[in-house]
Amino acid sequence: MEFVRNFPCISIMLCLFAGIISSGLRGRAAMWLNTALLVINTVLNAFTLVYTLASGTSYVYVMGKFPAPWGNEIRAGVLEALLALFFCIIMLLSLLGGRHKLAEEVEESKIYLYYVLTDLLLSSLLALVYTNDMFTAYVFVEINTISACGLIMIRQNGRTIEAAVRYMIMSLLGSGMLLLGLCMLYDLTGHLLMSNMKESVALIVAEGQYTLPLIVSIVLMSVGLCIKSALFPFHAWLPDAYGYSTVSSAAILSSLVSKGYIFLLIKIIYRVIGFDIYHDTRIIDVLFLFGLMGMIFGSTSAIKETDIRRMIAFSSVAQIGYIYMGFGMGTQAGMTASIFHILSHAATKSLLFIAAIGLTDVSGGSRKFIELTGSGYRNKWAGVAFTVGSLSMVGVPLFSGFISKLLFSQAAVLNHTKMLPALIVLGISTILNAIYFMKTVIRIYTPVGDTAYPSMTFRDMPVYAAVLAAFIVLNIILGISSQPVVDMIQQGLAMFS
Repeated sequence: MEFVRNFPCISIMLCLFAGIISSGLRGRAAMWLNTALLVINTVLNAFTLVYTLASGTSYVYVMGKFPAPWGNEIRAGVLEALLALFFCIIMLLSLLGGRHKLAEEVEESKIYLYYVLTDLLLSSLLALVYTNDMFTAYVFVEINTISACGLIMIRQNGRTIEAAVRYMIMSLLGSGMLLLGLCMLYDLTGHLLMSNMKESVALIVAEGQYTLPLIVSIVLMSVGLCIKSALFPFHAWLPDAYGYSTVSSAAILSSLVSKGYIFLLIKIIYRVIGFDIYHDTRIIDVLFLFGLMGMIFGSTSAIKETDIRRMIAFSSVAQIGYIYMGFGMGTQAGMTASIFHILSHAATKSLLFIAAIGLTDVSGGSRKFIELTGSGYRNKWAGVAFTVGSLSMVGVPLFSGFISKLLFSQAAVLNHTKMLPALIVLGISTILNAIYFMKTVIRIYTPVGDTAYPSMTFRDMPVYAAVLAAFIVLNIILGISSQPVVDMIQQGLAMFS
Protein backbone atom coordinates (compact mmCIF):
# COMPACT_ATOMS: atom_id res chain seq x y z
CA MET A 1 0.00 0.00 0.00
CA GLU A 2 1.33 3.43 -0.97
CA PHE A 3 2.21 5.49 2.10
CA VAL A 4 0.10 8.42 0.85
CA ARG A 5 -3.01 6.38 1.67
CA ASN A 6 -2.24 6.94 5.34
CA PHE A 7 -2.42 10.72 5.05
CA PRO A 8 -6.16 11.20 5.78
CA CYS A 9 -5.88 9.18 8.99
CA ILE A 10 -2.62 10.92 9.94
CA SER A 11 -4.16 14.37 9.41
CA ILE A 12 -7.07 13.59 11.75
CA MET A 13 -4.84 12.06 14.42
CA LEU A 14 -2.40 15.00 14.24
CA CYS A 15 -5.24 17.38 15.06
CA LEU A 16 -6.32 15.32 18.07
CA PHE A 17 -2.77 15.02 19.41
CA ALA A 18 -2.14 18.74 18.82
CA GLY A 19 -5.23 19.55 20.86
CA ILE A 20 -3.96 17.41 23.73
CA ILE A 21 -0.45 18.88 23.60
CA SER A 22 -1.74 22.48 23.32
CA SER A 23 -3.64 22.06 26.59
CA GLY A 24 -0.29 22.02 28.39
CA LEU A 25 1.35 24.89 26.48
CA ARG A 26 1.38 28.63 26.86
CA GLY A 27 -0.62 30.72 24.42
CA ARG A 28 2.22 31.61 22.05
CA ALA A 29 3.55 28.04 21.90
CA ALA A 30 0.00 26.75 21.24
CA MET A 31 -0.33 29.30 18.45
CA TRP A 32 2.84 28.13 16.70
CA LEU A 33 1.85 24.48 17.11
CA ASN A 34 -1.55 25.24 15.58
CA THR A 35 0.06 27.05 12.64
CA ALA A 36 2.48 24.17 12.03
CA LEU A 37 -0.40 21.69 12.24
CA LEU A 38 -2.41 23.57 9.60
CA VAL A 39 0.57 23.83 7.25
CA ILE A 40 1.36 20.11 7.61
CA ASN A 41 -2.28 19.11 7.10
CA THR A 42 -2.52 21.33 4.04
CA VAL A 43 0.46 19.49 2.53
CA LEU A 44 -0.87 16.04 3.49
CA ASN A 45 -4.31 16.68 1.97
CA ALA A 46 -2.75 18.22 -1.14
CA PHE A 47 -0.80 14.97 -1.66
CA THR A 48 -4.00 12.99 -1.09
CA LEU A 49 -5.81 15.06 -3.74
CA VAL A 50 -3.00 14.57 -6.25
CA TYR A 51 -2.95 10.83 -5.54
CA THR A 52 -6.70 10.35 -6.00
CA LEU A 53 -6.67 12.44 -9.18
CA ALA A 54 -3.81 10.40 -10.59
CA SER A 55 -5.34 7.05 -9.68
CA GLY A 56 -8.84 8.05 -10.79
CA THR A 57 -10.42 6.03 -7.99
CA SER A 58 -11.25 6.35 -4.32
CA TYR A 59 -9.88 4.03 -1.67
CA VAL A 60 -10.88 2.75 1.77
CA TYR A 61 -8.42 2.84 4.66
CA VAL A 62 -9.16 0.35 7.44
CA MET A 63 -8.06 1.57 10.87
CA GLY A 64 -6.53 -1.29 12.85
CA LYS A 65 -6.56 -4.99 12.01
CA PHE A 66 -10.28 -5.57 12.13
CA PRO A 67 -12.49 -5.33 9.02
CA ALA A 68 -16.11 -4.18 8.95
CA PRO A 69 -18.38 -4.24 10.84
CA TRP A 70 -16.01 -4.18 13.84
CA GLY A 71 -13.30 -1.96 12.38
CA ASN A 72 -13.51 1.71 11.48
CA GLU A 73 -12.99 2.92 7.94
CA ILE A 74 -11.87 6.09 6.21
CA ARG A 75 -12.77 6.70 2.59
CA ALA A 76 -10.75 9.09 0.45
CA GLY A 77 -11.66 10.24 -3.04
CA VAL A 78 -11.23 13.36 -5.12
CA LEU A 79 -14.14 15.21 -3.51
CA GLU A 80 -13.10 14.38 0.06
CA ALA A 81 -9.48 15.40 -0.55
CA LEU A 82 -10.53 18.63 -2.28
CA LEU A 83 -12.81 19.66 0.61
CA ALA A 84 -10.22 18.71 3.24
CA LEU A 85 -7.50 20.71 1.49
CA PHE A 86 -9.77 23.71 1.13
CA PHE A 87 -10.87 23.56 4.78
CA CYS A 88 -7.23 23.56 5.94
CA ILE A 89 -6.34 26.54 3.76
CA ILE A 90 -9.35 28.59 4.87
CA MET A 91 -8.77 27.85 8.57
CA LEU A 92 -5.08 28.76 8.28
CA LEU A 93 -5.83 32.10 6.61
CA SER A 94 -8.71 32.86 9.00
CA LEU A 95 -6.55 32.32 12.08
CA LEU A 96 -3.66 34.34 10.66
CA GLY A 97 -5.99 37.17 9.62
CA GLY A 98 -7.54 37.53 13.08
CA ARG A 99 -4.43 36.83 15.16
CA HIS A 100 -3.67 40.51 15.80
CA LYS A 101 -7.06 40.92 17.53
CA LEU A 102 -6.95 37.77 19.65
CA ALA A 103 -5.10 39.39 22.56
CA GLU A 104 -7.85 42.03 22.78
CA GLU A 105 -10.73 39.59 22.47
CA VAL A 106 -9.57 36.69 24.67
CA GLU A 107 -7.98 36.71 28.11
CA GLU A 108 -4.29 35.91 27.96
CA SER A 109 -4.73 32.95 30.30
CA LYS A 110 -7.25 31.39 27.90
CA ILE A 111 -5.51 31.86 24.57
CA TYR A 112 -4.10 28.32 24.67
CA LEU A 113 -7.70 27.05 25.06
CA TYR A 114 -8.62 28.88 21.88
CA TYR A 115 -6.07 26.85 19.93
CA VAL A 116 -7.12 23.62 21.65
CA LEU A 117 -10.65 24.28 20.37
CA THR A 118 -9.49 25.08 16.82
CA ASP A 119 -7.40 21.88 16.73
CA LEU A 120 -10.41 19.81 17.80
CA LEU A 121 -12.65 21.67 15.34
CA LEU A 122 -10.29 20.87 12.48
CA SER A 123 -10.14 17.20 13.53
CA SER A 124 -13.94 17.02 13.46
CA LEU A 125 -14.18 18.67 10.05
CA LEU A 126 -11.61 16.31 8.53
CA ALA A 127 -13.30 13.31 10.15
CA LEU A 128 -16.71 14.36 8.77
CA VAL A 129 -15.14 14.65 5.33
CA TYR A 130 -13.27 11.33 5.36
CA THR A 131 -15.20 8.92 7.59
CA ASN A 132 -17.00 5.96 6.07
CA ASP A 133 -18.83 5.14 9.31
CA MET A 134 -22.03 6.86 10.45
CA PHE A 135 -21.43 6.41 14.18
CA THR A 136 -17.97 7.95 13.86
CA ALA A 137 -19.59 10.80 11.94
CA TYR A 138 -22.03 11.37 14.80
CA VAL A 139 -19.22 11.39 17.38
CA PHE A 140 -17.33 14.05 15.45
CA VAL A 141 -20.54 16.03 14.90
CA GLU A 142 -20.67 16.39 18.68
CA ILE A 143 -16.96 17.32 18.87
CA ASN A 144 -17.63 19.92 16.18
CA THR A 145 -20.59 21.31 18.15
CA ILE A 146 -18.68 21.60 21.43
CA SER A 147 -15.63 23.15 19.76
CA ALA A 148 -17.72 25.69 17.86
CA CYS A 149 -19.66 26.61 20.99
CA GLY A 150 -16.38 27.16 22.84
CA LEU A 151 -15.07 29.40 20.05
CA ILE A 152 -18.20 31.54 20.34
CA MET A 153 -18.23 31.99 24.11
CA ILE A 154 -14.49 32.23 24.78
CA ARG A 155 -14.75 36.00 24.30
CA GLN A 156 -16.96 36.03 27.42
CA ASN A 157 -19.20 39.05 27.16
CA GLY A 158 -22.96 39.04 27.53
CA ARG A 159 -23.76 38.79 23.84
CA THR A 160 -21.36 35.91 23.13
CA ILE A 161 -22.59 33.87 26.11
CA GLU A 162 -26.19 34.37 24.99
CA ALA A 163 -25.23 33.48 21.42
CA ALA A 164 -23.39 30.35 22.59
CA VAL A 165 -26.40 29.19 24.63
CA ARG A 166 -28.74 29.67 21.66
CA TYR A 167 -26.28 27.89 19.40
CA MET A 168 -25.95 24.99 21.83
CA ILE A 169 -29.74 24.60 22.20
CA MET A 170 -30.31 24.53 18.44
CA SER A 171 -27.30 22.31 17.82
CA LEU A 172 -28.37 19.79 20.44
CA LEU A 173 -31.83 19.69 18.88
CA GLY A 174 -30.25 18.99 15.51
CA SER A 175 -27.89 16.40 16.98
CA GLY A 176 -30.77 14.64 18.73
CA MET A 177 -32.74 14.36 15.51
CA LEU A 178 -29.65 13.10 13.67
CA LEU A 179 -29.07 10.46 16.35
CA LEU A 180 -32.71 9.32 16.31
CA GLY A 181 -32.65 8.98 12.55
CA LEU A 182 -29.34 7.12 12.67
CA CYS A 183 -30.64 4.71 15.34
CA MET A 184 -33.74 3.96 13.27
CA LEU A 185 -31.65 3.38 10.17
CA TYR A 186 -29.27 1.12 12.10
CA ASP A 187 -32.26 -0.88 13.36
CA LEU A 188 -33.50 -1.27 9.78
CA THR A 189 -30.17 -2.15 8.17
CA GLY A 190 -28.03 -3.63 10.96
CA HIS A 191 -25.00 -1.70 9.69
CA LEU A 192 -23.10 1.52 10.45
CA LEU A 193 -20.67 1.56 7.53
CA MET A 194 -22.04 3.75 4.75
CA SER A 195 -21.48 1.28 1.91
CA ASN A 196 -23.19 -1.54 3.81
CA MET A 197 -26.08 0.71 4.80
CA LYS A 198 -26.61 1.70 1.18
CA GLU A 199 -26.86 -1.94 0.11
CA SER A 200 -29.38 -2.69 2.84
CA VAL A 201 -31.47 0.40 2.05
CA ALA A 202 -31.58 -0.59 -1.62
CA LEU A 203 -32.78 -4.07 -0.61
CA ILE A 204 -35.47 -2.65 1.71
CA VAL A 205 -36.76 -0.38 -1.06
CA ALA A 206 -36.71 -3.20 -3.63
CA GLU A 207 -38.76 -5.44 -1.33
CA GLY A 208 -41.14 -2.62 -0.43
CA GLN A 209 -40.74 -3.22 3.31
CA TYR A 210 -40.43 -0.72 6.17
CA THR A 211 -41.11 2.18 3.84
CA LEU A 212 -42.48 4.53 6.51
CA PRO A 213 -39.70 3.94 9.09
CA LEU A 214 -37.12 4.47 6.34
CA ILE A 215 -38.66 7.77 5.29
CA VAL A 216 -38.92 8.91 8.92
CA SER A 217 -35.24 8.13 9.53
CA ILE A 218 -34.23 10.04 6.38
CA VAL A 219 -36.36 13.03 7.41
CA LEU A 220 -34.91 13.07 10.93
CA MET A 221 -31.31 13.00 9.71
CA SER A 222 -31.97 15.63 7.03
CA VAL A 223 -33.79 18.05 9.34
CA GLY A 224 -31.17 17.55 12.07
CA LEU A 225 -28.35 18.56 9.71
CA CYS A 226 -30.42 21.43 8.29
CA ILE A 227 -30.81 22.82 11.82
CA LYS A 228 -27.09 22.50 12.50
CA SER A 229 -26.16 24.20 9.22
CA ALA A 230 -28.61 27.11 9.85
CA LEU A 231 -30.96 26.58 6.92
CA PHE A 232 -33.97 28.93 7.08
CA PRO A 233 -36.07 28.84 9.29
CA PHE A 234 -33.57 27.25 11.73
CA HIS A 235 -31.12 30.16 11.58
CA ALA A 236 -32.07 32.21 14.68
CA TRP A 237 -28.76 31.44 16.44
CA LEU A 238 -26.55 32.48 13.54
CA PRO A 239 -26.42 36.33 13.50
CA ASP A 240 -25.29 36.71 17.12
CA ALA A 241 -22.90 33.74 16.93
CA TYR A 242 -21.13 35.18 13.89
CA GLY A 243 -21.59 38.83 14.81
CA TYR A 244 -20.17 38.89 18.34
CA SER A 245 -17.53 36.15 18.45
CA THR A 246 -13.83 36.79 17.80
CA VAL A 247 -12.80 37.74 14.27
CA SER A 248 -11.17 34.40 13.49
CA SER A 249 -14.08 32.51 15.06
CA ALA A 250 -16.59 34.38 12.90
CA ALA A 251 -14.57 33.61 9.77
CA ILE A 252 -14.21 29.93 10.68
CA LEU A 253 -17.81 29.44 11.83
CA SER A 254 -19.32 31.09 8.76
CA SER A 255 -17.09 29.43 6.21
CA LEU A 256 -16.36 25.95 7.60
CA VAL A 257 -18.50 24.67 10.47
CA SER A 258 -21.85 24.67 8.68
CA LYS A 259 -20.15 23.25 5.56
CA GLY A 260 -19.01 20.18 7.50
CA TYR A 261 -22.63 19.35 8.32
CA ILE A 262 -23.72 20.05 4.75
CA PHE A 263 -21.05 17.73 3.38
CA LEU A 264 -22.18 15.01 5.79
CA LEU A 265 -25.69 15.39 4.36
CA ILE A 266 -24.25 15.00 0.86
CA LYS A 267 -22.58 11.77 1.96
CA ILE A 268 -25.87 10.53 3.42
CA ILE A 269 -27.67 11.33 0.16
CA TYR A 270 -25.13 9.55 -2.03
CA ARG A 271 -23.42 6.94 0.12
CA VAL A 272 -26.03 5.92 2.73
CA ILE A 273 -29.45 6.28 1.12
CA GLY A 274 -28.64 6.50 -2.57
CA PHE A 275 -29.30 9.53 -4.75
CA ASP A 276 -32.28 8.07 -6.61
CA ILE A 277 -33.96 6.78 -3.44
CA TYR A 278 -33.45 10.10 -1.68
CA HIS A 279 -34.89 11.90 -4.71
CA ASP A 280 -37.97 9.67 -4.72
CA THR A 281 -38.79 10.54 -1.08
CA ARG A 282 -39.57 14.13 -2.22
CA ILE A 283 -37.60 15.52 0.71
CA ILE A 284 -35.56 17.44 -1.83
CA ASP A 285 -38.68 19.49 -2.66
CA VAL A 286 -38.81 20.70 0.94
CA LEU A 287 -35.10 21.53 0.87
CA PHE A 288 -35.66 23.42 -2.38
CA LEU A 289 -38.49 25.48 -0.86
CA PHE A 290 -36.59 26.33 2.33
CA GLY A 291 -33.52 27.16 0.25
CA LEU A 292 -35.48 29.68 -1.82
CA MET A 293 -37.02 31.20 1.31
CA GLY A 294 -33.59 31.48 2.95
CA MET A 295 -32.18 33.28 -0.09
CA ILE A 296 -34.84 35.99 0.19
CA PHE A 297 -35.20 36.23 3.97
CA GLY A 298 -31.45 36.29 4.62
CA SER A 299 -30.96 39.09 2.11
CA THR A 300 -33.88 41.22 3.34
CA SER A 301 -32.64 40.87 6.93
CA ALA A 302 -29.15 41.92 5.84
CA ILE A 303 -30.57 45.05 4.19
CA LYS A 304 -32.15 46.13 7.49
CA GLU A 305 -28.92 45.81 9.48
CA THR A 306 -26.82 48.81 10.54
CA ASP A 307 -24.02 46.62 11.99
CA ILE A 308 -21.53 45.45 9.35
CA ARG A 309 -20.75 42.11 10.99
CA ARG A 310 -24.40 41.20 11.54
CA MET A 311 -25.07 42.19 7.94
CA ILE A 312 -22.39 39.74 6.78
CA ALA A 313 -23.86 37.11 9.14
CA PHE A 314 -27.37 37.45 7.69
CA SER A 315 -25.83 37.17 4.25
CA SER A 316 -24.69 33.66 5.26
CA VAL A 317 -28.34 32.67 5.75
CA ALA A 318 -28.97 33.58 2.12
CA GLN A 319 -25.86 31.77 0.89
CA ILE A 320 -26.76 28.58 2.75
CA GLY A 321 -30.13 28.88 1.02
CA TYR A 322 -28.30 28.79 -2.32
CA ILE A 323 -26.65 25.50 -1.37
CA TYR A 324 -29.92 23.85 -0.37
CA MET A 325 -31.65 25.18 -3.48
CA GLY A 326 -29.04 23.27 -5.50
CA PHE A 327 -29.76 20.12 -3.47
CA GLY A 328 -33.46 20.59 -4.08
CA MET A 329 -33.10 20.55 -7.85
CA GLY A 330 -32.44 16.82 -7.53
CA THR A 331 -29.90 16.72 -10.36
CA GLN A 332 -26.17 16.19 -10.62
CA ALA A 333 -25.82 19.70 -12.05
CA GLY A 334 -27.56 21.19 -9.01
CA MET A 335 -25.35 19.20 -6.63
CA THR A 336 -22.22 20.30 -8.51
CA ALA A 337 -23.31 23.93 -8.21
CA SER A 338 -23.95 23.52 -4.47
CA ILE A 339 -20.54 21.99 -3.79
CA PHE A 340 -18.79 24.69 -5.79
CA HIS A 341 -20.72 27.28 -3.80
CA ILE A 342 -19.47 25.66 -0.58
CA LEU A 343 -15.94 26.49 -1.76
CA SER A 344 -16.86 29.92 -3.08
CA HIS A 345 -18.76 30.95 0.03
CA ALA A 346 -16.00 29.70 2.34
CA ALA A 347 -13.36 31.76 0.52
CA THR A 348 -15.52 34.87 0.26
CA LYS A 349 -17.21 34.99 3.66
CA SER A 350 -13.93 34.58 5.53
CA LEU A 351 -12.52 37.40 3.40
CA LEU A 352 -15.45 39.66 4.32
CA PHE A 353 -15.19 39.03 8.07
CA ILE A 354 -11.41 39.54 8.10
CA ALA A 355 -11.70 42.70 5.97
CA ALA A 356 -14.52 44.08 8.12
CA ILE A 357 -12.36 44.11 11.26
CA GLY A 358 -9.79 46.20 9.42
CA LEU A 359 -12.48 48.73 8.56
CA THR A 360 -13.82 48.90 12.12
CA ASP A 361 -10.29 49.28 13.57
CA VAL A 362 -9.87 52.57 11.67
CA SER A 363 -13.38 53.69 12.67
CA GLY A 364 -12.93 53.86 16.42
CA GLY A 365 -13.89 50.21 16.81
CA SER A 366 -17.47 50.96 15.76
CA ARG A 367 -19.30 48.51 13.53
CA LYS A 368 -22.10 50.95 12.64
CA PHE A 369 -22.27 51.99 9.01
CA ILE A 370 -22.33 55.71 9.80
CA GLU A 371 -18.93 55.42 11.53
CA LEU A 372 -17.43 53.44 8.66
CA THR A 373 -17.67 56.35 6.25
CA GLY A 374 -14.34 56.73 4.44
CA SER A 375 -12.78 53.72 6.18
CA GLY A 376 -11.73 52.29 2.81
CA TYR A 377 -9.29 55.18 2.47
CA ARG A 378 -7.96 54.81 6.02
CA ASN A 379 -7.26 51.09 5.54
CA LYS A 380 -6.73 50.54 1.83
CA TRP A 381 -6.06 46.79 2.07
CA ALA A 382 -9.26 46.15 4.01
CA GLY A 383 -11.23 48.42 1.67
CA VAL A 384 -10.07 46.62 -1.47
CA ALA A 385 -10.59 43.20 0.13
CA PHE A 386 -14.12 44.03 1.27
CA THR A 387 -14.93 45.35 -2.21
CA VAL A 388 -13.68 42.12 -3.82
CA GLY A 389 -15.71 40.03 -1.39
CA SER A 390 -18.81 42.15 -2.04
CA LEU A 391 -18.44 41.87 -5.82
CA SER A 392 -18.09 38.11 -5.47
CA MET A 393 -21.24 37.86 -3.34
CA VAL A 394 -23.18 39.90 -5.88
CA GLY A 395 -21.94 37.68 -8.71
CA VAL A 396 -19.72 39.99 -10.75
CA PRO A 397 -17.57 38.21 -13.38
CA LEU A 398 -13.92 37.36 -12.54
CA PHE A 399 -14.88 36.35 -9.00
CA SER A 400 -15.98 33.01 -7.56
CA GLY A 401 -19.55 34.12 -6.80
CA PHE A 402 -20.21 34.66 -10.50
CA ILE A 403 -19.32 31.04 -11.28
CA SER A 404 -21.59 29.83 -8.47
CA LYS A 405 -24.58 31.74 -9.82
CA LEU A 406 -23.78 30.66 -13.37
CA LEU A 407 -23.73 27.00 -12.30
CA PHE A 408 -27.00 27.41 -10.39
CA SER A 409 -28.60 29.04 -13.44
CA GLN A 410 -27.43 26.24 -15.74
CA ALA A 411 -28.73 23.63 -13.29
CA ALA A 412 -32.09 25.42 -13.11
CA VAL A 413 -32.44 25.50 -16.89
CA LEU A 414 -31.91 21.72 -16.99
CA ASN A 415 -34.76 21.18 -14.50
CA HIS A 416 -37.97 22.21 -16.27
CA THR A 417 -40.26 21.83 -13.24
CA LYS A 418 -38.16 24.03 -10.96
CA MET A 419 -36.55 26.31 -13.52
CA LEU A 420 -38.92 29.27 -13.17
CA PRO A 421 -38.93 29.64 -9.35
CA ALA A 422 -35.18 29.01 -9.16
CA LEU A 423 -34.30 31.64 -11.77
CA ILE A 424 -36.75 34.20 -10.38
CA VAL A 425 -35.49 33.86 -6.79
CA LEU A 426 -31.88 33.77 -8.01
CA GLY A 427 -32.45 37.08 -9.81
CA ILE A 428 -34.23 38.69 -6.85
CA SER A 429 -31.54 37.50 -4.45
CA THR A 430 -28.80 38.91 -6.67
CA ILE A 431 -30.50 42.31 -6.69
CA LEU A 432 -30.86 42.22 -2.89
CA ASN A 433 -27.18 41.20 -2.56
CA ALA A 434 -26.22 44.21 -4.63
CA ILE A 435 -28.32 46.54 -2.46
CA TYR A 436 -26.68 45.77 0.88
CA PHE A 437 -23.15 44.99 -0.28
CA MET A 438 -22.82 47.89 -2.70
CA LYS A 439 -24.39 50.20 -0.11
CA THR A 440 -21.57 49.24 2.23
CA VAL A 441 -18.87 49.65 -0.43
CA ILE A 442 -20.19 53.12 -1.28
CA ARG A 443 -20.20 53.99 2.43
CA ILE A 444 -16.58 52.97 3.04
CA TYR A 445 -15.46 54.94 -0.02
CA THR A 446 -17.49 58.07 0.70
CA PRO A 447 -14.92 60.85 1.29
CA VAL A 448 -14.92 62.60 4.65
CA GLY A 449 -13.11 65.67 5.92
CA ASP A 450 -10.66 65.65 8.77
CA THR A 451 -11.11 62.73 11.12
CA ALA A 452 -9.56 61.68 14.41
CA TYR A 453 -9.50 58.05 13.32
CA PRO A 454 -6.02 56.66 12.50
CA SER A 455 -5.00 55.16 9.17
CA MET A 456 -3.30 51.80 8.67
CA THR A 457 -0.79 50.74 6.02
CA PHE A 458 0.91 47.51 5.00
CA ARG A 459 3.86 48.30 7.28
CA ASP A 460 1.55 48.48 10.30
CA MET A 461 0.06 45.00 9.73
CA PRO A 462 1.99 43.01 7.11
CA VAL A 463 0.56 39.58 8.05
CA TYR A 464 -3.00 40.89 8.00
CA ALA A 465 -2.49 42.49 4.58
CA ALA A 466 -0.85 39.34 3.23
CA VAL A 467 -3.84 37.25 4.39
CA LEU A 468 -6.26 39.60 2.63
CA ALA A 469 -4.16 39.38 -0.53
CA ALA A 470 -4.19 35.56 -0.32
CA PHE A 471 -7.99 35.52 0.04
CA ILE A 472 -8.36 37.86 -2.94
CA VAL A 473 -6.10 35.66 -5.08
CA LEU A 474 -8.00 32.53 -4.01
CA ASN A 475 -11.29 34.18 -4.94
CA ILE A 476 -10.03 35.25 -8.35
CA ILE A 477 -8.56 31.80 -9.05
CA LEU A 478 -11.95 30.23 -8.36
CA GLY A 479 -13.50 32.86 -10.63
CA ILE A 480 -11.25 32.62 -13.67
CA SER A 481 -10.01 29.00 -13.42
CA SER A 482 -13.15 27.32 -12.19
CA GLN A 483 -13.35 24.51 -14.75
CA PRO A 484 -10.66 22.28 -13.17
CA VAL A 485 -12.42 22.65 -9.81
CA VAL A 486 -15.81 21.83 -11.36
CA ASP A 487 -14.25 18.81 -13.07
CA MET A 488 -12.87 17.58 -9.74
CA ILE A 489 -16.29 17.99 -8.11
CA GLN A 490 -17.98 16.03 -10.89
CA GLN A 491 -15.32 13.33 -10.74
CA GLY A 492 -15.74 13.09 -6.98
CA LEU A 493 -19.52 12.80 -7.24
CA ALA A 494 -19.11 10.04 -9.82
CA MET A 495 -16.91 8.18 -7.30
CA PHE A 496 -19.63 8.65 -4.67
CA SER A 497 -22.15 6.94 -6.90
